[in-house]
Amino acid sequence: MPRAFLSLSCCLLMMVSVVARVNSDARTFHAHFLNGRTLRVMTYNIQHGAGTDQKLNLPRIAEVINREHPDLVGLQEVDRGVKRTHQVDEIAELARETRMEYAFAYNLHYQGGQYGVAVLSRFPILSVDHRRYDNRREARRRGFVRVEVSVGGQKISFVTTHLDYQYEDGRMFETEQLMKALDEIKEPLIVVGDFNDLPTGGAYKLMRNKFDEAWEINGSESGLSYPADKPKKRIDYIFYTKANGVKAKRAWVVDTLASDHRPVVADLEIKSGEK
Repeated sequence: MPRAFLSLSCCLLMMVSVVARVNSDARTFHAHFLNGRTLRVMTYNIQHGAGTDQKLNLPRIAEVINREHPDLVGLQEVDRGVKRTHQVDEIAELARETRMEYAFAYNLHYQGGQYGVAVLSRFPILSVDHRRYDNRREARRRGFVRVEVSVGGQKISFVTTHLDYQYEDGRMFETEQLMKALDEIKEPLIVVGDFNDLPTGGAYKLMRNKFDEAWEINGSESGLSYPADKPKKRIDYIFYTKANGVKAKRAWVVDTLASDHRPVVADLEIKSGEK
């Protein structure tokens, strides 16, 4: 296949698999800065808006997000136009209720709609990159979405992902693909998501070779996030590059039953790119 045609095909795939939208109601302030240097990030598997009571309640998810005032949110298990969630565009609705911009990337078609991962941002989204993992061990397709934003003059890449929940070797294979895709990024990099992997697991250890993990560095209490009603596992993480002026000031797990996971939040100190 000619290289020019291959490049065009990749571009077309990116266009149809990613939806990014500037929210006209988005807040005009820039970041939940503490002492002018701290970025608040969250990772949240929202189970398509269903709580531990199995009732669909997207406003309840939005309320949890708004209460924590994050600047960047990585979401997993997001529906868009899916029958089980009444064809609601969940990320657009959450963006409206939180007054943030968003990017959505679907990893598979499901019940007439799309199912995937998403980002909410208080900053203008400068670019979006979506990749799907190749994992033959699991029928459900997974992937990641990366957005680039500017914080105080410093460009930052923010990534959210959702890994294989059944097989450790599947998670390892996906993590290897993730790290290879992010290897050339030079700016500060934050990677969040539902890794379905314990701190003793191979995927977690592979990530820790390159990244620090917010809760491990400066977390409070147990860090357990799943299941939400009686947490027994720590599988939701906020990773960030060890260099490039990023440092975890604190990290915590939010006590809520709005999903089957509890969200994890961290305040990260970001070195400004301004002179």
